[in-house]
Parts: sequence; C-alpha cells; structure tokens
Amino acid sequence: MFHNMPYEGTASEQYTQVLGQLKALIHDEPSSVANMANASALLQHFLKDINWVGFYIYDGKELVLGPFQGLPACIRIPLNRGVCGTAAALLKTLVVEDVHAFPGHIACDAASNSEIVIPVLKDGKLFGVLDIDSPMKNRFSPEDQQFLEEFVGILQETL
Repeated sequence: MFHNMPYEGTASEQYTQVLGQLKALIHDEPSSVANMANASALLQHFLKDINWVGFYIYDGKELVLGPFQGLPACIRIPLNRGVCGTAAALLKTLVVEDVHAFPGHIACDAASNSEIVIPVLKDGKLFGVLDIDSPMKNRFSPEDQQFLEEFVGILQETL
C-alpha cells in the first residue's frame, strides 16, 4: 500500500509518484473522511517546509474543520473570510506568498507565512477546500499548484 520511501527524481517525477500513491490509498474506499485523512497524511509526509495540511468541509453555510495534519486549527471559517473562505467563495485556487499581507487573513498558526488553498468540488459544487500552510514566505510555486490541483482532482472522484 503506502511505503515510507524517499522520493527521487525531478519534482515532476516525485509528484507522479505521490499521485500514484494517492490513487492506491483511496482505491475502492467509499469513505470521504478516510480518504481525506490519508490524503492529508500523504501530503504531510511528502511536502517539505509546510506546517499544516488539511481539509475544511463546506456544511452549506461555512467551512468546518475536517481531517488534517498539524497543530489544532480554526474550527469554522465563513465564506469570503481569510484565504480559505475566499478560495471557497470564488471556487478558485489561491496562492498567497505572504499571508500577513492578505486582507482578512485568519491566523490559526502565527508561524504560517504562506498558504495555498484549492477548492474541492463534488458534482460541480463546493465540497470544501484543501488548505496548506508554510512557515516560509513564497513557498508554493506554479508547479506545486498544478500538482496539488491534480491531487485534488483525483480525490474528488471519491467524494
């Protein structure tokens, strides 16, 4: 199933390995909670220089904390608030180089300096978001964004 192996090769080759691991982890598993839990653990293991990775699930009114890896986090985030709420409302990936410069940023962890949030859709509608924080400024590259959007695309197939 999952092997604690070092990732080798180019960034693209490493991303391909992780996408394959995700497919193996979620294959034939109907539980979205279990799949999000394993997905967040996989990203925590793979991604360097991050301090939080996890999901917020849309309950029809706001985003509610779901499976994650990292320190305890904000439990509820209204749409249009902070990076997560804004990405959810826009249904658009947001990459923030410096969260302290983002209007309305919600500081769950003062050590976070950059963030990427990818909307998760089910049947074309908001299901939640994947949120990843880093203590480094400008941590997330366009290549990271492309990989993480593909990662979410694979996960969405199980929701």
